[in-house]
Amino acid sequence: MLPHLLFDFGGVIIDLDYDATPAAMRRLSRAGSTIAFSQAQQAELFDKFETGHLSPAEFRAGLREAYDLDATDAELDAAWHAMLLDVPAERLALIGELRAQGHQTALLSNTNTLHIAEINQRLAAKYGFKNGIADVLDRVFYSQEVGLRKPGEEIFRHALREMNWRAEDVLFIEDSPQHVATARRLGLRVLHLAPPLTLVSALPEALRAFPREYAPAHS
Repeated sequence: MLPHLLFDFGGVIIDLDYDATPAAMRRLSRAGSTIAFSQAQQAELFDKFETGHLSPAEFRAGLREAYDLDATDAELDAAWHAMLLDVPAERLALIGELRAQGHQTALLSNTNTLHIAEINQRLAAKYGFKNGIADVLDRVFYSQEVGLRKPGEEIFRHALREMNWRAEDVLFIEDSPQHVATARRLGLRVLHLAPPLTLVSALPEALRAFPREYAPAHS
């Protein structure tokens, strides 16, 4: 049986610059405050937004209050989107090839309604997608829709139940170490896309190695 593929979004399919948003927000802060947001950890405000407990308006209000930001909604949104970079066509092509070979595919992403809307707009403009990244995957699980987020175990269990997958049959592709740790604890095989690895450079070899985990020579 072909392994099932569970993709993270940011840092795997779409390139991210985790430092760009804090830098952009700092420029909007009257006090020069740095927002508590990074790849490794973040403040409760961001957790609540990513699990659907805050509306965009409430999120913006929370940013203004917590970090003394003097900005319009449009300026805040632009700063929030600063981390979002490109979705390379070769990654989408690889996912399409793997689906055509018979791999089942799903996305498991910590994200929020503003980022989803922005990315979907970009994918529509560049690739003609009508439903965002869902156009190239079998299922999409967004934290803000599920109400759970990584690295918690329950969002992984939710995706496995919904897909009717066994953990040992899944290859999870992820760039954040804390999410990798949870997946391994639950019995998923993992491709940790630590730089300089990319989806296109590492996934084919990881599939050849499955069910063993891919261990690149440089690590």
